[in-house]
This record gives sequence, C-alpha cells and structure tokens, in this order.
Amino acid sequence: NSFGQMMMATKKNHSFIKKGEAFAGTRIIPLSIEREKMEEVKKIAPEGGILQLLPFEKKKVGLISTGNEVFYKRIQDSFTPVVREKLSPYPVEIIGHVTCPDDVEQEKGAIQDFLRQGADLVICMGGMSVDPDDRTPLAIRLSTEEVVSYGAPVLPGSMFMLAYAKGKVPVLGLPGSIMFCPTTVFDLVLPRIMAGDIVKKEEIDALGEGGLL
Repeated sequence: NSFGQMMMATKKNHSFIKKGEAFAGTRIIPLSIEREKMEEVKKIAPEGGILQLLPFEKKKVGLISTGNEVFYKRIQDSFTPVVREKLSPYPVEIIGHVTCPDDVEQEKGAIQDFLRQGADLVICMGGMSVDPDDRTPLAIRLSTEEVVSYGAPVLPGSMFMLAYAKGKVPVLGLPGSIMFCPTTVFDLVLPRIMAGDIVKKEEIDALGEGGLL
C-alpha cells in the first residue's frame, strides 16, 4: 500500500472466513499504472504469496468441567452448553465430557485420559481464577509440555490459559466469563486452534490492542 497508485485491503488477520466470502480486494489508483511499478511490487511478495487461507481441521475434543460446586451438584453446569455452542460451527467430534472437583490429581488424570484417547483438543472449563481452591492451571501445567500463556490481555477472559501437550495438542483453560459474555478471548483464539495454527506467546500479548471486548 505504501507504493502508491495501488491498494490492497484484506479481512482482519486470523478472521473466520466462510465459504464463498471474499477476504481480499485490490485496485489500481487511478485506473492505470506503469508496468515497472507492478513488477517492483511483485518483488516484495514472499514465496507463496502474501495471504494464506487455512482450512479448519476435524478435531476430537475432550471437555472437562471443574469445580466442587458443579461436581457436587450444588449449582447447574452452565459452562458446557456455551462451549458446545461455540464449537458447533467447526468440524468437531466431542469424544467425552467429565466433571472433576477442585482436585489437581483428578483434573490432571482427566486431561491425560483424553490425550490417551487421541483428543486433538482438550478444554477445561472453570477453576481458572486466583481463588485458593482453583486447581485447573496447575493441572494443565502438569499435563502439558509447553505453557504458552496463563493470562491474556483481553477483557472478558483475562484468566485464559493456553498450553500444548505432546504432539502440539492444545489444552485450554477457560475462565468463567466465557459463560456470560457473547465475545471473549475464546472467540479470538478458537478459529486459529481449529485451523491447526500454532499460537505463540507474543501473539497472545498482542491481543491487548482491540482486546477490550
């Protein structure tokens, strides 16, 4: 765009694009341009082009509800229906759903069980705040090889956690705000997870710009 006499506009990076939807457009300004300038522009494009469209991958998903209140049925599980609804546009197979109390070993065991079953994605719901009885972050840490981030500069969803188990299987820790707010950090990260796009720490950090949802 800095060359002048031409422009390109695209959808926002990491957008969810539907089949048949345009995601980039270009124009010459005004209506004609020197061939030499077009040739110069070609030189700056990296190998393979400047845009990439990734298909969503079919994933086997394991769901884990955490918390004494839900486990002992003191309150109704309102988290799982919301997460299932957010997964519904994607090609997923829910291979199981378990509920654990606030116990590190049980939560860790549930995560590892799903990984052994061949889960491509494990989602832990709840137990992500700083309350003394919240154990989910530690269970995720003990069950994975790399913790990308515990915490994200996004509101709602600042207590979000992303880690990768062996084979780059993502394990997510979702805070309670996902239940109540229509758009959260989960909605920003999920399309990339479903496309098999590895998310890095610096990319989580960069969500702060525009992260006040």
